[in-house]
Amino acid sequence: MPIVNRIADLQPEIAAWRQDLHAHPELRYDVHRTAAFVADKLKGFGCDEVVPGIGQTGVVGVIRGRSGNKVVGLRADMDALPLEEETGLPYKSQNPGKMHACGHDGHTAMLLGAAKYLAETRNFDGTAVVIFQPAEEGGAGALAMVKDGLITRFGIQEVYGMHNFPGMPIGQFAIRPGPFMASADHLTIDLEGKGGHAARPHLSIDTVLVGAQIVNQLQSIVARNVDPLEAAVVSICMFQAGHTDNVIPQHAQLRGTARALNDAVRNTLLQRIEAVVQGTAKLYGAKAKLTCTNGYPVLVNNDRQTEFAASVAREIAGGDKVDTDVPPVMGAEDFAFMLGERPGAFIFMGNGDSAGLHHPAYNFNDEAIPAGTSYWVRLAESALRG
Repeated sequence: MPIVNRIADLQPEIAAWRQDLHAHPELRYDVHRTAAFVADKLKGFGCDEVVPGIGQTGVVGVIRGRSGNKVVGLRADMDALPLEEETGLPYKSQNPGKMHACGHDGHTAMLLGAAKYLAETRNFDGTAVVIFQPAEEGGAGALAMVKDGLITRFGIQEVYGMHNFPGMPIGQFAIRPGPFMASADHLTIDLEGKGGHAARPHLSIDTVLVGAQIVNQLQSIVARNVDPLEAAVVSICMFQAGHTDNVIPQHAQLRGTARALNDAVRNTLLQRIEAVVQGTAKLYGAKAKLTCTNGYPVLVNNDRQTEFAASVAREIAGGDKVDTDVPPVMGAEDFAFMLGERPGAFIFMGNGDSAGLHHPAYNFNDEAIPAGTSYWVRLAESALRG
């Protein structure tokens, strides 16, 4: 695997940054220490501009090459998850209830390594813009940065993102054109019945029963309202009702997500969810309120930029180590908002045999740093070749 020699030399330093970030995880937009760490490094590297506070706590570094007008954006996410770490690592989280369980510490460190190399060498024409984004985990930090002028202020013409992938061998990459990651809309269902004694259910309207029926009926939407050749998921992941074992609760709340890979299916899901929730509640004499919060849109890779990103990955990993027909995944990613503004592509890179994303035993694999950082460097140099 032809890793950039200078990047191989930087690997221990980049890993040290990553482990420091891992030990100090921060959530959503409250990434002040992380953002300050990033800004300090970028200034030390000699970036031409270092701009904090984009999208509240995002940081942007500008690295100008020899000449040329093309501008390419490279994006990493900085935030962690509200999770208690169970790795036992010497650099495990020092912040209770917070953990880098998705590898954003690795993403940030690798892009910092690329920024250091690019600022040292300047072996390209045009401008590389390194983007460090807050609040990917549910906070739509990418949208916040876009609304704060990220694309127009820095003149970005193409934009690229990357995420580690547990189970994929180190040094391998996967990408596909078109819909790559699903939309995710957030559902809250509030039920009101009639509370009462567990021994006299006939005098009550049982919100536990109503909620259970709604959970079951929602699964019929994907099974019977969505083309079997399309992809969709409706998951209820929270059900709260009652406080003791002998009282039928007056209120209940269910929460979950609806996911799809195109807007037509997305709209079908939302329409049918409303009908199922209201119809089921009415059947049992309960009242229901559905609140649907639009989440991340479908992430769609552009054809030309996807092939370009794949060619760069092949240069790093070899032709047989880059899968360009990997199936789409039903997870969501707010990099979709940036791709909605400019053409670009999102790629997966192998994290080896690690615990899964969002698992309390997950850890970003520092052995992946040379491949990921080399990808960023070669992508910028190739995209900005005169």
